[in-house]
Amino acid sequence: MLDRATLTIDLRKIRDNAHTVASSLPDVEIVGVTKVSCGTPEIARAMLAGGVAALGESRLENIARMRQAGVHGPFWLLRSPTPSLADETVALADVALVSELAVIAALDAAALRACRTFRVIVMVDVGDLREGMMPETLPAFLEQAAAYTNVEIDGIGISLTCYGAIIPSPENLGQLVSLAEQVERITGRPLIVSGGMSTTLDAFIAGEMPARIDNLRVGEAIVLGVSPASRERILGLHTDALVLSAPVIESQVKPSRPKGQCAQDAFGNCPVFEDLGLRRRAICAIGRQDVVPEQLRPLDERIRVLGASSDHLILDVHDLPDPPVVGDAIEFVPGYSATLALFTSQYVGKEYI
Repeated sequence: MLDRATLTIDLRKIRDNAHTVASSLPDVEIVGVTKVSCGTPEIARAMLAGGVAALGESRLENIARMRQAGVHGPFWLLRSPTPSLADETVALADVALVSELAVIAALDAAALRACRTFRVIVMVDVGDLREGMMPETLPAFLEQAAAYTNVEIDGIGISLTCYGAIIPSPENLGQLVSLAEQVERITGRPLIVSGGMSTTLDAFIAGEMPARIDNLRVGEAIVLGVSPASRERILGLHTDALVLSAPVIESQVKPSRPKGQCAQDAFGNCPVFEDLGLRRRAICAIGRQDVVPEQLRPLDERIRVLGASSDHLILDVHDLPDPPVVGDAIEFVPGYSATLALFTSQYVGKEYI
C-alpha cells in the first residue's frame, strides 16, 4: 500500500546515461545540468561518476546545496546573476554565463574583493531569442569587457530550443564557430565553444556538429534519456531512470462526461469531454501543484490520463483486467516539465536507488 506520491530515481541509470553521453563525445567537455532536479546532490554525484566534467545549475541556492553536501563541482552558473548577487556567485560558482556589461562589472568587483579571477562564458543569440547578445554587438562588448581585469572571458556560448524551440543546425552552429574564431582573434587565445544543450546531441548524431564545438551543457538527455527536440530516445540511453508512483484514493465507475452547465475549471480552462458512457476511473493523490499531468506516461499503456485539479489526478482505468483499489500504486514516467515540478514539490517523496 502506497501512502503518498513518490518519485524513484535510479542513480545507476543516470550514471550510465552520463557515461554514454561523455564517451560518445570524447573531445567535448560535458557539463551535466542538474537544474531539473533542483540541484539534488545524489544526481550530481551520479553525473560526475558517469564522466561529466562539471555541473551546471541556474540557481545559486542549488549550488550551495550541493557544496554543503560535499559535491565539489566545478560548477557553472547557467543563468546570468543579477549584479547584487555577484559576491555570492564568485563564492559559489567557478564559471557563469553572461551577456551584459553590468554583470561583468559586478563580477569583476566581487572577484577583486575575493582576490581571485572569475571565469565567464559570453552568450550570443543565434536565433532562439532567450539569453545572449545579438552577434553584431559582440565586438563592442568584448572591447569594453577587456577593461575588467578580474574577469576572464573563457569562452562563447549559445542557447537553443529551450525558449524559441529552434533546433541546432549547420547554420546556427556554424555561426557560433565563426563568432568564436572572431573572439579568438580579438583575445589572442583559444576559447571554449559551448554549443548548446541536449538538442545539440541530435546534430552530433546527424554528423552536423562542427568539430570546433568543445563543450555542451546536457541535462535532459542524461536524466530522461531523450532529445528535448523530439522527446525520442537517443544514443541508447535509459528513458526510465525516473518513475513516479501515485496512490489510488478512489476507484469507481462514473459517466465519462460531466453533467450540468460547464464553466471554467480551477485553472481558467474550459474543458471539453468526450461521452464514452460509463467508465471506471481512478483518482490518484497528486495534482497540478506537484506535476504537469499532460507529461505523465503511464507504464501500463491501458491507463489514460484524463486530467487533474490541484491535488487530484484523474485516470481512465476501465481497460485494466483488475480494477485498482484504494492504496494501489500507479506508475508513470514523467517528461521534462513534469520532472521539474516533481522535484520542486515538497509533497512528493524522493527515493534514490
